[in-house]
Amino acid sequence: MGDAGATVLWGLTAGDARAAAHTALLHGAARLTGKPADAFRLTHEPGGRPRLTGPAAPPHVSVSHGRGIWAVALAAAGPVGVDVETVEAVRPVPALRLAERWLDAAEAKWLRGVPPAARATAFLWLWTQKEAVGKARGQGLRDGSLRRPVPVPEHWPPPARGALPALAPLAADPDLSCAALLAGAPHAHVLALASAAPTAVELSAVPSTGAATRVPPPCAGTAPAPPP
Repeated sequence: MGDAGATVLWGLTAGDARAAAHTALLHGAARLTGKPADAFRLTHEPGGRPRLTGPAAPPHVSVSHGRGIWAVALAAAGPVGVDVETVEAVRPVPALRLAERWLDAAEAKWLRGVPPAARATAFLWLWTQKEAVGKARGQGLRDGSLRRPVPVPEHWPPPARGALPALAPLAADPDLSCAALLAGAPHAHVLALASAAPTAVELSAVPSTGAATRVPPPCAGTAPAPPP
């Protein structure tokens, strides 16, 4: 992670996803700074935004965890937000009904054009970006955040990638950019990143400490795990 970059780590676990995410965040900070993981502590600001303390700790971090999955992001130059969801864990999702009630009208219209079998995944494509943007802004989904439009692909599904696509500036908040990708096979997870600064993003699927965590195999939308 350079001064204008961000690092995103994610993985699957059969254990406590929250604990796996926190462990990965500490080890990610250690990997980026060359300091031992136990030199850092995870705290939270009054509004709930996570923060690392310790020598040369990355000043901006974000954490996401769900059923059997976690993701963390670390950045030096500006606020960052990450969100990850597992498609199977939230089925059946009444995607169109939720979109028409909560999201921007143009996004709901876009979702209606997605084949019905893929709408749950496409809905999470939108939702994870909104969660990530809310985290980067430090306000979650309050104050109309769900209505702020986020980038959508011209065609569904989007092209397979080995990394996050370039972060796109938000029309309603040009100081922030975000992107999402499908991860796992077949399209089992959706991961999104939002940030105020990064010009480059390093994405890795990495093992957490503890035998209960496994690493997704390299596939479309993921980066290979580094060697142990």
